[in-house]
Parts: sequence; C-alpha cells; structure tokens
Amino acid sequence: MGYLKTKFKRLLEKIEDRIDGEKEPETNDDRKVFAHYMVGLTCHQAVEQWVHDIKTAKKAGIDGFALNIGPSDPWTETQLSHAYHEAEEAGDFVMFISFDMACGQWSVEQVVDLINRFKESSAQFMVDGRPLVSTFEGPDWAENWISVREQTGDIFLVPDWSSLGPYGISEKLDAIDGAFSWDAWPKAGQNQMNINEDLLYCDNLKGKKYMMGVSPYFYTNLPQWNKNWYSASESLWHDRWQQVLDVMPDFVQIITWNDFGESSYICDTVPAQVVEGAEEYVNGYSHAAFRAVLPYFITAYKSGSRLVDFPGEDTVIAWYRTNPASAGEGCGTTWGQGGEIPASQGARDVISVMALVRIPTNITVAIGSRWKSVGTRTDSPLSYFEIPFESNATGPVTLAMNGRTVEGPPITSECHEGRMHFNSVVIQL
Repeated sequence: MGYLKTKFKRLLEKIEDRIDGEKEPETNDDRKVFAHYMVGLTCHQAVEQWVHDIKTAKKAGIDGFALNIGPSDPWTETQLSHAYHEAEEAGDFVMFISFDMACGQWSVEQVVDLINRFKESSAQFMVDGRPLVSTFEGPDWAENWISVREQTGDIFLVPDWSSLGPYGISEKLDAIDGAFSWDAWPKAGQNQMNINEDLLYCDNLKGKKYMMGVSPYFYTNLPQWNKNWYSASESLWHDRWQQVLDVMPDFVQIITWNDFGESSYICDTVPAQVVEGAEEYVNGYSHAAFRAVLPYFITAYKSGSRLVDFPGEDTVIAWYRTNPASAGEGCGTTWGQGGEIPASQGARDVISVMALVRIPTNITVAIGSRWKSVGTRTDSPLSYFEIPFESNATGPVTLAMNGRTVEGPPITSECHEGRMHFNSVVIQL
C-alpha cells in the first residue's frame, strides 16, 4: 500500500506539471500502438480484406497488428503470409505474432517454424534487433521459450500472462523481455477502471517493457463457449486512453481490432468474421467510429502531451445501447466476468459523447424530439460527457454541431424477439 501511495503521488505530481504548463510536444518514436487481430476468424479471407484493414488502421494512427493465432487452424500460415506481405507493400506498418496458448497445445517446433518464417520480413516489428513475440496466456509454457530463443537466434518476448498478475510476472523476469496486460475492462460489479494494475506491472517489471491493454467495449453472449457477460463500457474508451496518458507505457495494444463475438471490435464490420450467435448483437452495430478519436489519442501518447492538434475536421462520436437496460429479458447476462449481479443492474442508460474541436463550441444531442445542448471544454481539444435517458425514451439519436448533423439508430423499448443485448452502436459527426 505504501508503494501505491507513493506511485500515485508521483503520478499526480506528473499530471499537475502537465496541467500547469504543457511543454512543446516532442514525438517519441519508440512508443507504438498496436491492435489485436484475431487471425482465427479469417478462414478463406481474401487478400483485399488485409489491404483494407491495414489501410484503415494506418489512417487511425495504429502502427501495426498483433496477430493472434491458434495451433490448429489450417489457414494460419496462408493468412500470416497475406498479412505480412500486405504490410510490406503498404510500408510503415508492422506485424508480430501473438501465440494463443489458451485454445490448444503448441509444440516448440511449431512456434520456432513460424517465428523463423516471418522474422526476416521488413514488416516484422523489431525491438533491439530482435523480433517481438507475444502470447495470449501460456505461463505454463514458459520453460519452452529458452529453446525457442536458441532456435530462432533470440526474440523479444512480451507475453500476456495476466493470469499470473503483476506479482506473478515478477517471478518470471528471467524468461521475458516485458509483459502485456489483458486487464482492459472494469471488474465485475464496477463501472470504471483504475490504473492500480498498470502501476504494479510497471514496478514489478523492473525496467522491462510494459504493453498496456486498451479496449473500447466488452459484451458477449455465446453459450457454445459459456460466455455471457457485459463489462461496463459507457466511458471506457475515454477513460482508458486518459489512463494511457497518465501511465505512459512503452507500448499500447488495442483489444481488439476484430473480435466481434466479444463486442470489442473497432474495425469495419466483416460479416464473414462474425461467429455464430453473435450476429444478433453485431449486425447493425458498427464500432468503426471509435477509430475517429485515435489520431488524437495516439499523437498525444507519442508526444507526451494532451495539448496536441489532430488531423482532419472537428469531430464528435457517440455510443449507446439501443434499448434501455430494463427492456426485455436479460438473457442471464451478468455484470462483468465472473459476476453475479445482472448486467441490467449495472449498465447505465446514457449516450456517451466524445468531441474533438479546435475552438470551443456547443454540441446538441437529441433522442427523438428531446434534445440537450452541451458546451465543449475551453482548456482541451477533447471533451467527454454523457446524456442520460429514461426507460421510456424513444426515437433516433441525433448529433449536431456547427450546422452539421448525423442521425443514428433509434432507442426503443422493443427488443428483438424480447431478448436484451448489451452491445452499443457508435456514430460519428
């Protein structure tokens, strides 16, 4: 506890220094932002989809993809080849492999062969002259990485062993070069995250690299995998990026680019990648507008300053559920992973709004004929606010600013076949 108090004190002092007098932003080229790409969803995927994904990710300021792969998908090598080749063609975009250790058994030979096959690619992300390699879980596989290093000419290993937590990671420092934390959502029964885990990772890594997980959203209802929970996401996309700017980790990984089944996607919707059962809460619920604020956040992260300009026009995004939490039948969804409280008691009925403007202005948010106008901040290009709505609110959601308007899907008390889901739609002005 004494450590945390000291760490928080230092962090608050750092934040106060930035507020009192922001220095001229200086870009740190070593800081990188990646997005977690589920290659397991790409069976029969055409090269054109990789071209599109890389193009849209680059436009958002993302530096590369962490390519999550399992040990048994027959399309893995083909799709990895497409990914690396198209990244080479695009230029200024990198890849690294994230071995999913939670979906099957990997042999040392498999891991070595894949690393050796792609490590010479100009698109391979390198740290200190070594290819970065990551995982989803797999601490029990730790001893095998010694052999992998020997047979690949060494790697820069930054695994996600979040099941160990930051204290457990501290006992594995001899095996790793850094750590990636999957802790990117509020815990069960909580509305917001804090940075306690992040600070503990930074301390326990003893100077090794820290990759911080950031996610816009989480909701899943997939009985075939015994998954059915909603993690509070009303302010998550805003809050977690603010925490990145407080912690300033070595790397950031967005969780995820394309995991539609868990509603954490920020890519354009790809119907062929939507797993069975998720169509009900993915179709018509675009998350693409989450990307609109990334150029600002990524620039702020790399420069170490919140007072940075952003490309393009002033923009506003809003995300909201199209049904009040009390509507319909909750389908047994819990509030947070491992939680016992129904999600309907934890989800807040709000329209979450994030605005990026160069000159302070007013933003109007309407549900049907009911509207509210809110002024943006005068001390920052970024503003965040929430517009609560009642359980009887109905009608399309409209955003208006400086003579421009956009209309999103309506909020209604009528659920599809009486079944409630907790995904949000994201709109952009």
